[in-house]
Order: sequence, then structure tokens, then C-alpha cells
Amino acid sequence: MNEMEEDISLTGPVLSPAPFNKHEVEEYERKRYRGIDQKLVHVRETAILEKIMERIAPQKGWVLDIPCGYGRFSGLLRRRGWGLVSSDYSFPMVKKAKDSRADKALSRNWGVIADATRDLPFKDNAFSLLLCMRFWHHVHEGKKRQAVLHHFSRVTSRWVILSYYQVNPLHLIQRRFRRAVKNSSTRIKMISKAEFYDEIKGAGFDCLAIFPLFRGVHSQHIALLKKN
Repeated sequence: MNEMEEDISLTGPVLSPAPFNKHEVEEYERKRYRGIDQKLVHVRETAILEKIMERIAPQKGWVLDIPCGYGRFSGLLRRRGWGLVSSDYSFPMVKKAKDSRADKALSRNWGVIADATRDLPFKDNAFSLLLCMRFWHHVHEGKKRQAVLHHFSRVTSRWVILSYYQVNPLHLIQRRFRRAVKNSSTRIKMISKAEFYDEIKGAGFDCLAIFPLFRGVHSQHIALLKKN
């Protein structure tokens, strides 16, 4: 049995690749964080994650990054010495997350195709940490968010880092203006702090800390959860 099988214990079928080709992934990576505002978001997100990682140090083990996208936070996680599993519904995204790493020798790394909204193809408590960034605000139904949290709880033995959008009138106005100007069809789900606490507690998590991205301006918050 190899190291992956011992530590992660893959089980069950994974999904077929999503229709997201290599060119689309490369375009997304090239364009997504090119604007000044998005560069600031990336810098701030990275700083918050570094702070959280310091808080849970010297914990080590396996971390599941889901959905991983093109691997924006892979370097951060691997420099900390974690064994990394990058997971996404899109095979090209998973492949990009693995192939784009310049520091492959630093730690163990794997890629697995999986849908975060469905039961995950891993054994119970397979990971010490699960990272879920910029996904929660795309899950609009409370029951579905609860189901996802239960999936996370099953495969995580201790920690979850989860970003979500908390109700913020100013950011909501900004979003509506942007949609009108850019004719964007993207919709996000903002929830109250009380809703967030109710949902995580219902899935067996305690919230140890919440970090606002830009307090009072941006609705994104990053929470450190601990399985109870």
C-alpha cells in the first residue's frame, strides 16, 4: 500500500471530468486576478490564510483543497509542509493545480476529481484540514450548504477553513451596480452571521475565529472551524 492509500484512503467512484477545457482554465488563471481590486483581494486572502495557518501550527498532515481551481493557494499550503490533495469538479483545473507547482519536491501532492456538493470519495477523517475558498457564496440553498458541511465533517478530523459572504448592504449595492454595467449574470448568496453559526453548528463545527476580508466594505469573511 502506498503513502496515498495509507493516509487518504480513496474510496468510491469519482466524477467524470466537467466540460472545462485546458484553454479555458489557462484563460481563467490569466484574467481572474489581473485587476487591481482582485489583486488586493488575493493579497488579503493570502495574508489571512497565513495568519490562520500560524494559529493551527504545528499541526501537519493532509489538507484537502476543494474546490482547488487552478491551485491559487497550493504553494502556501505546501510550504507549510502539508500533504496536499487538490480537488475540483473540473479535471483540467485539477491538472493545472498540480502541473503549475514549481515546488513539487517540497511535499506530497495529489489531485482528485470530486464535486464539493456531493459525498466525497475519501474515508472518514482522512484529512486534518479542509480548505474551501470562494465557493460558499455560490451555494444558494441552505439545505445544500448543510449537506456540504456534513460531507466536510465526515472527511475532516479537525480543521476547516471556509470563506463565506456575510450580509453587507454596501457590497450588495456594488454588486448590483457591477451587474448592471457589465451585464453579468453571476449571483452570489450572502448570509447573516447568525445563519452561518446555525449551519456550522448543525454540522458539528465550532467557529474559533472569523476574519473579514475588508471590514465594512467587502462581504467576504474567512472562518476557522474546528470539528467538535
